[in-house]
Amino acid sequence: MSWVTFDVRTTRRAQLVDITERVADAVARAGIGEGLCHVFIPHTTAGVTINEGADPAVAADIASHLAELVPKEAAFQHEEGNSDSHIKTVLIGPSCEAPVRGGKLGLGTWQAIFLCEWDGPRSRRVEVAVMRLA
Repeated sequence: MSWVTFDVRTTRRAQLVDITERVADAVARAGIGEGLCHVFIPHTTAGVTINEGADPAVAADIASHLAELVPKEAAFQHEEGNSDSHIKTVLIGPSCEAPVRGGKLGLGTWQAIFLCEWDGPRSRRVEVAVMRLA
């Protein structure tokens, strides 16, 4: 198994950042032909997902519609002012997986991996584990 960690600096409160190339680099450096790539975000107000990366409007739509579903100004008990960010992270999740085939990240034609920032701007850590399948 190979572990790679890298940081991503976000620039807005809510933002989907395409991290596909950095994850693909981690997969290539792992030297594992066939396996699984696990991407984890160790934060409670940011997540990670796989979705369409060809049209940036998709990422914008995801962020704007989650803002409608979970508005920042709703009546929350958490006093820090970022409860909406925690809930959006629950909806998106802190991790995702993709296959490794032929030593490369095995995403579909239109797929990309996104760090989903809900409480930025911040510096976020991304952990990538590449595992060989038996």
